[in-house]
Amino acid sequence: MRPALFIDRDGTLNTETDYLHRPDEVELIPGAAEALARVNALGIPVIVVSNQSGIGRGKFGWEDFHAVMDRISELLAKRGARMDGIYAAPHHEKGVGEYAVGDHPDRKPNPGMLLRAAQEHDLDLARSWMVGDKAIDLEAGRRAGCRSVLVRTGYGHEEDASLADLVAGDLAQAVDLILQQWP
Repeated sequence: MRPALFIDRDGTLNTETDYLHRPDEVELIPGAAEALARVNALGIPVIVVSNQSGIGRGKFGWEDFHAVMDRISELLAKRGARMDGIYAAPHHEKGVGEYAVGDHPDRKPNPGMLLRAAQEHDLDLARSWMVGDKAIDLEAGRRAGCRSVLVRTGYGHEEDASLADLVAGDLAQAVDLILQQWP
């Protein structure tokens, strides 16, 4: 079993855009791709775990989500980086139909996406890290048994850092701090 780097998407990997669903609006946070390339080079999986209530609320569809993720993949690849897994939770208390579940096991702060990724990718959660810009990201990591880093990008400048093991200015700095912890 190996450790992983779990990252939130909006506000952590790419700039925060309300209900991001258009590929032409994707903008990676400076230094994020290069940081992930460093993690990739060490053979450590990079797993994106993202709440996507816009899907659950009917604001956009899975096709839009996949188009955005394809654009993110393209931008990462240009800098030698990749994502090894992508998990999204469309559930929300104001969701529609089957997605009208506020406390779904996959919706952060619940750890369902991380637990499923660990099973599917043979990951050691105790040696893994969760990086995000919201307390719910950090809580999901904690509930899964991971350590966590709060980044001050996205909503991170407004969040209480008390749940975080570490605090970083952005994903690049978070990776620097994490790599000092990994043997």
